[in-house]
Amino acid sequence: MDFKKNDIVRVLIEDMGHEGEGVGKVEGYTVFIKDAIIGDLAEAVIMKIHKNYAYAKLKKVVTPSSFRVEPKCIFHKECGGCRLQAMQYEKQLEYKQNKIRNNLIRIGGFSPQTADMVLEPIVGMPKDTEEGVFRYRNKAQYPVGKDKEGRLITGFYAGRTHSIIANTDCYLGAEENQEILETVLKYMVNNGVSAYDEKDGTGLIRHILIRTGFTSGEIMVCLVINGRGLPRQQALVDALKGMKGITGILININQQRSNVIMGKEIKTIWGKDIIRDTIHMRDSARDFVLTGRSFTFAISPLSFYQVNPLQTEKVYSIALEFAGLTKKDVVWDIYCGIGTISLFMAEQAGQVYGIETVPEAVEDARKNAFINVIENVEFFQGKAEEILPEKYEKEGIAADVIVVDPPRKGCDEACLETMVKMKPDRIVYISCDSATLSRDLKILCDRGYELQRVRGADQFPHTTHVETVVLLEKKAQ
Repeated sequence: MDFKKNDIVRVLIEDMGHEGEGVGKVEGYTVFIKDAIIGDLAEAVIMKIHKNYAYAKLKKVVTPSSFRVEPKCIFHKECGGCRLQAMQYEKQLEYKQNKIRNNLIRIGGFSPQTADMVLEPIVGMPKDTEEGVFRYRNKAQYPVGKDKEGRLITGFYAGRTHSIIANTDCYLGAEENQEILETVLKYMVNNGVSAYDEKDGTGLIRHILIRTGFTSGEIMVCLVINGRGLPRQQALVDALKGMKGITGILININQQRSNVIMGKEIKTIWGKDIIRDTIHMRDSARDFVLTGRSFTFAISPLSFYQVNPLQTEKVYSIALEFAGLTKKDVVWDIYCGIGTISLFMAEQAGQVYGIETVPEAVEDARKNAFINVIENVEFFQGKAEEILPEKYEKEGIAADVIVVDPPRKGCDEACLETMVKMKPDRIVYISCDSATLSRDLKILCDRGYELQRVRGADQFPHTTHVETVVLLEKKAQ
């Protein structure tokens, strides 16, 4: 069929793409339609044509899917963060389970039979009502700018752009965020404080970072600025410090012309430079009933800390179950961050070593071990591919279990090769991107490991992202 740009087509959506777009066929020709969900009969306008497929813009839903719900946020289409918000939550979980399976097969090279054998049911959020899968984020970063009329605004970037959608109440974030954001904007207006302009590198306030300890109730507000300080700083402090939960107000200095949000230098202008939060160990075999002990973590502005604390407890408990530790085991936690997984593992292992490239995170990790009175853990700052060989080859420190939780891009090949050289009995791989995960699993399985268990957990409801935990075991020689 010969399509032209701006042709109008009717498409029954029979599948969903990896970015949450609806997928259907017109006379055998595949069409991808953003904002359409599986089961919709959609009318769409062709926007971009390729040989075997096309991208189209949703014009209207002719017949809604039985899985379609009314989105809570009026900005969900423009924002691009909550691409699945118009779909029933149970169907979102099914989509994410299929996404993991498809990536294992398509990218990892595993057979459908293997994927079905190792893939366990996805762990969703507790859900009494649709409201139960909102307000789960404990961290949000809001860009600051101006609208077309020159008014100061904050919110989120529209999908695939740096155009700010003015929205101070994202339904994924804590309710308190709205008052904080509006207070910062009011301070800026009243005191002539400018917003950063990416185009020419002028202006002062770039982003507003808000971190919330869901168990402690502590809130940190950090302004990322293109300068060394704030004008009439005390006016901002006076406006914020009386709000419920706020325990620290900080500035982060970022004077670089780049898209990197945070700079390296932080100044505390009022209160504490950290917040604290608590994660519980849970029993994954009994529907995550609380068991064992709890761990309290000190979190600084630059710390990596999972954004959904309730689901984090489940992810880490799955990882602990997969690791199958005994008090004789030596564990290496690669990309350990502030030591969250390390401390979980230390409770059941003989010795845990954590590796992290960010110096501030290593400092936090050591602090967290002290706070939680964990003595069988040691943290090193640097690259895994440099530290692991040194400790293994020169000092003879082996690994019974390696736990790895890399950023979205996955592990680099040098890190994977070093892990293989250490010959741990088990590797537990935690990932927020099942595509890069599957790529790395293929490498590890080609080098002597066997895929045993895979389980997803929905850390990010309404988005297309899913957390996945994998157990690999060394093949018998």
